[in-house]
Amino acid sequence: MADNEFGYTSWGKDWVRLAEPLSLIKPEPLLPRARSIARNNGVRTEIEGTVVRAHIHRGSEASVTHLELTSFPRATIDAIAAVVPADALTLGDDLHAAVVGAGISVTPILAGTDCSCRARNTRCLHMLATCYAVVRLIDENPWLALDLQGYRSAPPATDTDTPVSVPRWTPIDALDPAVYFG
Repeated sequence: MADNEFGYTSWGKDWVRLAEPLSLIKPEPLLPRARSIARNNGVRTEIEGTVVRAHIHRGSEASVTHLELTSFPRATIDAIAAVVPADALTLGDDLHAAVVGAGISVTPILAGTDCSCRARNTRCLHMLATCYAVVRLIDENPWLALDLQGYRSAPPATDTDTPVSVPRWTPIDALDPAVYFG
């Protein structure tokens, strides 16, 4: 049995850093409770592309948490495809070592987080529990680590691949009512 309950695969260890970043200088008091919630299946996750939506019910409180991850650039997807065989059924620690050895970073980067709880903090208990729940899913199926960053859902490469910045919010005054409702 693995020593660590969360992130016992190399793919999962990268994702544990979302909840336990190395840059923290003091202990995070919410981590034990977040691990307990994830361990006891208190997080119900829905994954859609690069967005994880989690529903967490604790006592009389319920929260909905969203984690949005940045997608890999096309160059990174091509570099990973050169290392990982297309017919690989599972991604083992050896393939993780090969990807990292090729100089490719597969560490996830959060594009945004949102939680409906009253904590109003980006690192709330629900966000941390969601991270641990996702790590457990990745330990079971390491392909999820790449899929959550758009590896297999990316559009095919074109000659004019340029990064496109999509705004997260649209200002209301930017909408034309005649076009919107027409």
